[in-house]
Amino acid sequence: MSILALSGSLETYLVVGAFLFGIGVYGMVQRPSFIGMLICAELVLGGASVNFMAFNHFLAPDQAVGQIFTLFIMAIAAAETAIALSIIIAVYRNYKSIEAEDAVDLNG
Repeated sequence: MSILALSGSLETYLVVGAFLFGIGVYGMVQRPSFIGMLICAELVLGGASVNFMAFNHFLAPDQAVGQIFTLFIMAIAAAETAIALSIIIAVYRNYKSIEAEDAVDLNG
């Protein structure tokens, strides 16, 4: 079985999406810094986008639905990145560190 034969099936894309999602969740739990957590959150959103596009390509009769969902996810990811980076900069200014353990005494 060649690699090119695997690219035409839904299962291949679902495995890739699940792999990205799993790496993202694992990284969010294991990474000590806020930047690492942010990158892993982007992997989670990327995995969800791959799954939406795969379902759209193979199962949906209307081809625009999955693409709209993916564009919506990309917009949310961009907004999440902007907000998270501003929070990380504020935490760094106060604590001189971006490690999550150093910011445990934050008040809501």
